[in-house]
Amino acid sequence: MSARQGGKLRAGLIGLGAMGRNHARVLSGLDGVELVGIHDPIGDQSGLLRAPVLPDLSELLALGIDYAVIACPTALHEQVGLELAAHGVPALIEKPLAQSVEAATRLVEAFESRGLVAGVGHIERYNPALQNLRTRLEAGELGEVYQVVTRRQGPFPHRIADVGVVMDLATHDIDLTSWVTGQEYVSVSARTVSRSGRLHEDMVAVVGQLSGGTMVNHLVNWLSPLKERSTVITGDKGCFVADTLTADLTFYANGAIDTEWEALRAFRGVAEGDMIRYAIPKREPLLVEHERFRDAVEGKESDIVTLRQGLRTVEVAGMVLRSASDGSTVTFEAPQDAPAKDVPAR
Repeated sequence: MSARQGGKLRAGLIGLGAMGRNHARVLSGLDGVELVGIHDPIGDQSGLLRAPVLPDLSELLALGIDYAVIACPTALHEQVGLELAAHGVPALIEKPLAQSVEAATRLVEAFESRGLVAGVGHIERYNPALQNLRTRLEAGELGEVYQVVTRRQGPFPHRIADVGVVMDLATHDIDLTSWVTGQEYVSVSARTVSRSGRLHEDMVAVVGQLSGGTMVNHLVNWLSPLKERSTVITGDKGCFVADTLTADLTFYANGAIDTEWEALRAFRGVAEGDMIRYAIPKREPLLVEHERFRDAVEGKESDIVTLRQGLRTVEVAGMVLRSASDGSTVTFEAPQDAPAKDVPAR
């Protein structure tokens, strides 16, 4: 690996699938970075890329890259990641980190033992609506958080062949829920179905609890013609609704106006209050993700998703699959270094 000496960082890309092409587009225009090579055994089907596409990873490494982006199928993340770590190359690995806890753990150990910068591409953390929402939750604008509900559904993606909807899509919701609330998962109960004739599940429903007592619900599937990406967080002051397809954030406040209607006054629930749709800057999440990782490689303070955070998401996803398999509620401890509140006494 070569250190940056006044010029641009030399970046490499592994994988030219749908996500890989997006990474190539962003890397090609990223300030301070030069995309010097791409590894994909199939080659460039579009013929539009300026960087050379190489059939072997060793050829990409021979170019002397400062870091690499891994966007190949999840099943290959471990193999490619370990090879990069062995050659001292920092890596941004597409989510999920790996297809199993064991593989993800080996990746964490490989990069950490060599002191290499490495991150996971949980892109929802860079969605403008969720970033704004997290800031507002940290400021206490919702008060105590009662519940997080996510819905992530849409048509079946034929490009995904090596994992099911839990590892591919639900890992988005697992990561963003823990990140936005600052709490870790302590239990999950899940059910899955498979209706597309494939080996893996294509629909999942999850109920869980976080370390601060917040309850969560995730509905994720590949079986709907309706594409939806919704996060609703309810607390004692109202609820936030984030649409991550459009990066819109709306707040629905609890009603604060007193009523003389005795029947309603006797009901100690909430009433409808003001609704606010926030105007927020909307930068492309993938570009922001790349900027943050570039800065980390340069040694600057930068908010990236660490491999250990990516490992935790894989662990929770594994618990979801285990729960769905045996019909149990799976309980597990939050990591010792988690920025989470204590589980309330029962």
